[in-house]
Amino acid sequence: MDPRVREHADVLVDWSARIEAGDDVVVSVGEGAHDLGVAVAAKLGEVGANTVTTYASEEMGRAYLRAHDGDFGESPAHELALYENADSVLFLGGSRNTTATADVPAETRQAAARSSEAVREARMATDWVSTLHPTRAHAQQAGMAFEEYQEFVYDAVLRDWESLADEMQELKEALDDGSEVRLVKESDDTDLTMSVENRTAVNSAASVAYDSHNLPSGEVFTAPEDTEGEVFFDVPMTIQSTRVQGVRLVFEDGEVVDHAAETGEDALTEVLDTDAGARRLGELGVGMNRGVDRFTDNILFDEKMGGTVHLAVGRAYDACLPEGEEGNRSATHVDLITDMTEEGTRMEVDGDVIQRNGLFRWEDGFEA
Repeated sequence: MDPRVREHADVLVDWSARIEAGDDVVVSVGEGAHDLGVAVAAKLGEVGANTVTTYASEEMGRAYLRAHDGDFGESPAHELALYENADSVLFLGGSRNTTATADVPAETRQAAARSSEAVREARMATDWVSTLHPTRAHAQQAGMAFEEYQEFVYDAVLRDWESLADEMQELKEALDDGSEVRLVKESDDTDLTMSVENRTAVNSAASVAYDSHNLPSGEVFTAPEDTEGEVFFDVPMTIQSTRVQGVRLVFEDGEVVDHAAETGEDALTEVLDTDAGARRLGELGVGMNRGVDRFTDNILFDEKMGGTVHLAVGRAYDACLPEGEEGNRSATHVDLITDMTEEGTRMEVDGDVIQRNGLFRWEDGFEA
């Protein structure tokens, strides 16, 4: 086994999920993530955790959804019980076919998403962490040779997370103290404002100790509201097994009132039509992981890339909300990314420029 796989498992269990002896852990293993699953199982045994392993197969999901009559009812009680009694859930992604569900009807996917909301909420209430084992399918999606892609993944995952957490703290504090964020990109007419007043930004340093649930991570995110204006997303991505690129959203009174995409517009429309909450923002995220140095058509990595901003339509994360306040609720949470490194691009907090042309004000080369 590649020794980096065991390092990945060590970081996941020790730093990211903070698993301790006696913890009840569900491990969801993707089709191509067998080696990482074995390494994680060994690490969990070493720690003394209690494990249940599930198999996350896109092809099995496709077969089930295509055969189903579409009337899914409520979340199954046995599945709900599994997550309600778990301390942590580890999602080990690793696809053999990143477009396996491309021919599942949109209405079936939407109905399944709505019906599983209780299960999804139960999973989100645990100390869950999602990560990715490099596979040839993901390498092909990224347009990279397999060994090249492995290097890319481990460069992003095996980092000095404590040092990055210290750097990201400065942006977290700016967002926590601020009331309004404005994004401007002169090249594509982006001019968007959103309120972050009384929100708490998450320093997403790849550990549940920071309310962070992705490995790799390297972003600061919060839950905006009262969004107004227009934004263009120039980074391509795969949504609902469909390539989507050149997305434009127009917001009024916090809601998407017009949308378009140069490619994959039907997939975008499908997401926005999931439910009422799908037309509102659930997240503003700012990528700060300089170890992610290229776009790979995988949101787990692309949204963390330094010099990008992503906005998610749909569900807001409770960690960003004041206690007792219910933020935007939806059965979906889909991220869209814009590259902020172009000339004439800036992010402001209460009128102060925090980032210009992809550089933060505390980085070398920033021009006020």
